[in-house]
Amino acid sequence: MRCLLLAAPFGGALALTHLPKAAGQNQLPTSGVTIMLPPRVMAGHPATLAVLGLDGKLAAGAKVELGDGQSITTDRTGRALFDVPATSDYVLAKSSGTSAAALVDPAVAASEPKATTLPPIVSIHDRFWICGAGLSGDADSNDVKINGRSALVMAASPICLVALPLPETKPGAATLSIDAPGVKLSATTVLVALEFEPPKPALKPGEKGQLVVRAQGSDKKLSLIVQNESPGVLKFVRGDVQELGTSGGSQNVAAIRVQAVTSGDFSFAARLAAEPDTLSAERFLRAAGPIAPAGLRRKLSRLADRLARHPRDAEKVRAELDRIAPVSNADDFRTLLDAARAAL
Repeated sequence: MRCLLLAAPFGGALALTHLPKAAGQNQLPTSGVTIMLPPRVMAGHPATLAVLGLDGKLAAGAKVELGDGQSITTDRTGRALFDVPATSDYVLAKSSGTSAAALVDPAVAASEPKATTLPPIVSIHDRFWICGAGLSGDADSNDVKINGRSALVMAASPICLVALPLPETKPGAATLSIDAPGVKLSATTVLVALEFEPPKPALKPGEKGQLVVRAQGSDKKLSLIVQNESPGVLKFVRGDVQELGTSGGSQNVAAIRVQAVTSGDFSFAARLAAEPDTLSAERFLRAAGPIAPAGLRRKLSRLADRLARHPRDAEKVRAELDRIAPVSNADDFRTLLDAARAAL
C-alpha cells in the first residue's frame, strides 16, 4: 500500500491520503482500479478479492475477469467471492486494464501451514497479511481486531488474508487478534504511521533540500521503501525508488535529498520494507517462464534457480527483474514478473 502525499505547488498546503497497491498488480496510468488478492489461495476452494477505485475506496459493481474464464462482480462492499481453479499454479484477476496475481497452493493437508502467526509490526495506512491454518476464503468469516476494534478484511483464502486498519487507528503498541473458523489467536504488535515532511523553506526550481519521512509509533530502526511518484516536479537526487533506514529513537526519521524541477503537485509513496519472500518470487518466476518471450525464458529459469539455491541473492535477482520489466508489455507475463519483483 502507498502513503501518498499530495501537495499544492511548492509551499502550498499538504494533504495526506492512502492508496493501496496490490502485489503483482500491473496498473496502467489511465486505469482507475486496484485489485487485491490474498498472496496465496488454495486450489479448488473459495477466496475473496477486493477492487478499489481511483479514490482508494472499495468499488461496488466492478467486473473482474479471472484467468479460468470466471467473470465476477464486486458486491456493495467492493469485494467478491470466487472459486479458485483446481489445476493451475497461479490465478490472474483483471479489471479495467489492471491485473493482479496470486499463487495457488494445492488443496492437501500437507501443504497447509502448521501455525498462524500475526505480524509484529503494522503500518496503520497499509494493508497487512496473515497467513496460516484455519482461515476462511469468505472474508467476513475472519474477524481481525486491533485493540478490540475490527479491521477491514479485504481479501481472504483458507491460508492467507489481507486486512487494513481502520482510519482512526492510532500508532503505538497494540493488541492484534484473529478469530476465524479454525484459529483463535492474539498477540502484541506495533502500529506505525509514516508521515512526510516537505522541504522547509519551500524549494524553488533548481534548488536542493531534504524530504523527511517520520515513523510515528516506534522508536526502533525501520527499513522503508520510498518511491517518487512525480519526478518531473520534485526529483530524488539518488534515484526515485530508495530503500532507507530510519534513525530510531524518539524522532525516528529518514531523510531523502531532493531537487525541485518545476512548480506543481507532487506525491510520494512509502511502505515498510518486508523480508524478501524468495519462495514466492521463485514460484512466480517459474509460472512466468512458459508465457515469457522466447528470449527471456532461460533467463527467468536461471533467476528462479538462483533464488532456490542462494536465497541471500534476492537483492541481485531484484535488480535483474528491474532491468527486464521496462521492456515487458503490460500483459499476463508482466503481471507475474511484477509479482515476483514485489515478493523481493
